[in-house]
Amino acid sequence: MEHLELFFKSIFIDNMVFATFLGMCSYLAVSKKVTTAVGLGAAVIFVLAVTVPLNWLLDQYLLQEGALAWLDPKYGVDGSETIDLSFLSFIMFIATIATMVQLVEIVVEKFSPSLYNSLGIFLPLIAVNCAILGGSLFMQSREIPSLALALTYGVGSGIGWFLAILAIAAIREKIRYSSVPPALRGLGITFIITGLMAIGFMSFGGMLTGGEDAPPAPQAQTSQTTIQPAIEKEIETTPLVVSE
Repeated sequence: MEHLELFFKSIFIDNMVFATFLGMCSYLAVSKKVTTAVGLGAAVIFVLAVTVPLNWLLDQYLLQEGALAWLDPKYGVDGSETIDLSFLSFIMFIATIATMVQLVEIVVEKFSPSLYNSLGIFLPLIAVNCAILGGSLFMQSREIPSLALALTYGVGSGIGWFLAILAIAAIREKIRYSSVPPALRGLGITFIITGLMAIGFMSFGGMLTGGEDAPPAPQAQTSQTTIQPAIEKEIETTPLVVSE
């Protein structure tokens, strides 16, 4: 259940585009055609699914304070030579992301030259896509406890970004045949649609939290049975005063 909850939460509730508005550059530039959006979305899923677990390992066994205890106990939190390399988080995370993006670029260019040409400069720019870096930083700030949960979060975040760019690409393909006011054509109507979609995704916020604040039934029944005899006893012992 923990994996399932984190998976759906990262897709719908904490969506990279609609909840935090990360990765908007590629989201707006490559969402003119569904085929291009599918290719870039699949690349983002792969990069997030690989980099978030790898960066979790780096954070747990290299960057955190006392993370080097596996080398020698003296480097641990309670050791005599505690080492804190957390200031290297951005550099290490970006290096991991750039390596994976380079791998994706080589594979796409080899097996799908048409997709590689249609994505253009935005494929290597995944390395500096704030949604990719945001996935690793959110993983670090939320202190995800295990590698499996980090993988679940990475895959879920990638699928959430994929659904966002796929939805806006499908809408933009259809909206070009609509009579949009001239002042809103292009990015104007795209921003409006994105805002409306973000409001729609906000409705998923209560999907995993319903019923938590409801009081248990046995306690309510106990309090009622305790109060009722006290009221009856108060009525019986109260003297009746008759005014003359």
